[in-house]
Amino acid sequence: MEWTLLFQLVLNGLVVGALYGVVAMSFVLIYKASQVVNFAQGEFLLVGAWACWWLLTNWQLPFWAGFLLTLAFMTVFGVLLQIIVLRPLIGEPVISVIMATVGLSIFFQALVKWMFGVFAQPFPPIFSVERVSLLGLEVQSVYVASLGVSAFIMLGFWWFFTYSKHGLAMRATAFDQQVAQSLGVSVPRVFAMSWAISAVVSAVAGVVVGVVNGVSSALSFYGIKVFPAVIVGGLDSIVGAVLGGLIVGVLENVAQYVDAQWLNWGNMYQIAPFYALILILLIKPYGLFGTRNIERV
Repeated sequence: MEWTLLFQLVLNGLVVGALYGVVAMSFVLIYKASQVVNFAQGEFLLVGAWACWWLLTNWQLPFWAGFLLTLAFMTVFGVLLQIIVLRPLIGEPVISVIMATVGLSIFFQALVKWMFGVFAQPFPPIFSVERVSLLGLEVQSVYVASLGVSAFIMLGFWWFFTYSKHGLAMRATAFDQQVAQSLGVSVPRVFAMSWAISAVVSAVAGVVVGVVNGVSSALSFYGIKVFPAVIVGGLDSIVGAVLGGLIVGVLENVAQYVDAQWLNWGNMYQIAPFYALILILLIKPYGLFGTRNIERV
């Protein structure tokens, strides 16, 4: 057994899993605020990554400036998307809003292919050192940076929901929209805020993955890859989203190792998270930290 390779894969899984956790928190944020599963989450990564790539390559901006402008753009993008497309659907059946997000996913996929083409485009070099040593193992510099950014975003979410006025308003809206509105909370504003934050956080993840693998339509698949992490952790739990992301990140890398060493089935890296999704739905449908709805007859 190659222990060094296994430890390398577990470390990579933890780093990538932290990124999955960040994107999963975006899923949970929208669901908690509006009870809607956003199937266009992967396209948020895609749009954010292409926006940053365009600023860096066409405007020749330094990375920090392009990155900040991308976050500003994604904030406006998330707010306008909620106001123009989703706000008119408030009060409609949830399935109508979910299908609207599916339509948005297809629309943005087609739009970015029309604007930027179908071939992957590499990011300009960002780090002077491509790899660094972490715990005696080699890790790409961008993954180390993403680990720090992911930890910062997670702490930011904790502070936002615990101490900030808007975070408390969002928690109240998630608990009961009518009660929150009777207490003076603007529910449409909370919805717009949740979509804006979700778009910004997803764009951060999209830029990180784009720096590693290049920017292409394949980025949108991360929205589907993160879904098992959301289900494993619990669809309405921020903590569960983080832990679910870490679990899925480690699981897919360990599955790749087991498959390469013994099974030789192929593609276990892609499939293993969905096996975990099916298993958790069979055993604990609300996830590890999800809230179980109790219905009295």
